[in-house]
Amino acid sequence: MSRTPITLITGPLGSGKTTLLRHILAIHPAKIAIVMNEFGEIAIDTKVIEGKNVRIAELETTGLAEPEALVFNIQEALPQCRLDGVISVIDADMLVRFPELGHTTRLQIQGADILLLNKVDLVEPAQIEPLETKLHKINPTAAIVRTDHCRMDPELLFGIPQLREKKVSPPKHRHHLEFEWFTFSSKKTLSRDCFERFADSLPGAVIRAKGFVRFADGAHLFNFVVGRWDLEPFESDSTELVFIGKKIAAEKSAILCALDECTEPDDK
Repeated sequence: MSRTPITLITGPLGSGKTTLLRHILAIHPAKIAIVMNEFGEIAIDTKVIEGKNVRIAELETTGLAEPEALVFNIQEALPQCRLDGVISVIDADMLVRFPELGHTTRLQIQGADILLLNKVDLVEPAQIEPLETKLHKINPTAAIVRTDHCRMDPELLFGIPQLREKKVSPPKHRHHLEFEWFTFSSKKTLSRDCFERFADSLPGAVIRAKGFVRFADGAHLFNFVVGRWDLEPFESDSTELVFIGKKIAAEKSAILCALDECTEPDDK
């Protein structure tokens, strides 16, 4: 019996993985099953992409983000599937602002069949080719596709020709988790002006934040990546946020207090 093909989407925090999934689901007619590896107790990404043509399950990988470890975990947990290919989403803007690559990011680039160089609209045109040269030095064989908001033909992501039928061995070692996280949940309505000031003043230790924020004029999806953030109208009956970063435990109390201060007076 033929095994179901599975495509692994990986990449650094905030690079655009969920955006890519939403794009695929919006224009690809086939029913798709998604196995998620999420940060934190609130499954934000699951809530963002779930829908009538999607079935979602969570993969217990204790936060692993390295392709080799994920591939092994998939093969062990889903023997009825075969790996079709590995897609790594890379944030062009982050690569320009923070050129030093971490261990996990380098592995995500090395392990890819296709590299999506995303957010090219946020960098100067002259900066793109040097970024591609840098990526090719790390992974000479991967195809590089430039994208803006991960908009691309999804057919490029399926049926990737590659030689991955060999059994992947367990990773020789495990690295300590690089990131910590905490969450905030509330049924109360927040002031939009206050929240925007809050987003502008998040400390540098916060690398990624995401979730839903309930304002008087409706709920919004909040996306924050190293100082850059946006809000998008989205249905939710509560505020649910996840904050991810390095050594952010010291910032937790101040961040949660600042969010409480954004509660609308009538809701306090």
